[in-house]
Amino acid sequence: MVSSPIRILGLDPGLRRTGWGVIDCSGNRLTYVACGQVCPDETLSLGERLAKLHEGLTEILKAYAPDEAAVEETFVNQNPLSTLKLGQARGIAMLAPAQAGIMVAEYKPNLVKKTVVGTGHAGKEQIGMMIGVLLPKAGTIGADAADALAVAITHAHHRVSAALKKAVMA
Repeated sequence: MVSSPIRILGLDPGLRRTGWGVIDCSGNRLTYVACGQVCPDETLSLGERLAKLHEGLTEILKAYAPDEAAVEETFVNQNPLSTLKLGQARGIAMLAPAQAGIMVAEYKPNLVKKTVVGTGHAGKEQIGMMIGVLLPKAGTIGADAADALAVAITHAHHRVSAALKKAVMA
């Protein structure tokens, strides 16, 4: 019995650039669908940028109709204000799919790197290279889109345990 593919939207949140990537997952087979970035105009106010981010993600959700979504957890850096702003963008990245009735899973950056590259401290270049190996039809893409595809791949590999964890915590 062959199951229907599951369409997964991976998101790498950022206030300047939010990377997104869509893959189809059928068993262990992953197929590239699309990827890109949502880049709100940096001259807009914070509220306006968040609104533009939400609009862009809503359009992607309508265009690609994912079944599930995954978001990278916030990496806490040394600047508390930057971390707070990143958290706001991450909130929008979680809100948009949730409003569409889509389950949203969360993954730590080190788990994403370990899943895709094999080491939790991989650099962006290594992630980009592995995306090229795992999803060759993606072609040459930016780091934010590659990170988003890495989040989608991580979800494809861990989605069953993520769903079980969410059910247990409910």
